[in-house]
Amino acid sequence: MKVITLCGSTKFKDAFREMEKKLTLQGHAAISLGFFEQSEGVAITPEQEAMFEKIHLRKIDLADEIFVIDVDGYVGKSTANEIHYAKSRGKAVNYYSQIETNSLSHS
Repeated sequence: MKVITLCGSTKFKDAFREMEKKLTLQGHAAISLGFFEQSEGVAITPEQEAMFEKIHLRKIDLADEIFVIDVDGYVGKSTANEIHYAKSRGKAVNYYSQIETNSLSHS
């Protein structure tokens, strides 16, 4: 069993949920986002955004590796920073765009 933190844009809620399910069924502990402000239309303050970024870096610290939800290859600035952070700590990085996605919905 690995601990895997999911990283990516909050607009990809469906892909996050699908990967949480897939990784859990494979016997891994998936760490995800608390909520999806872009998908859910939740307004957040700059202070909250900074707090969420710190929380997510801590989730990366807890993980053995990260899994980047890069639907159609999209990686935003925050996700790019998380990838850099994970790599700088010796974490493996895997990508949604590099797996077989026939059974995954990401609309």
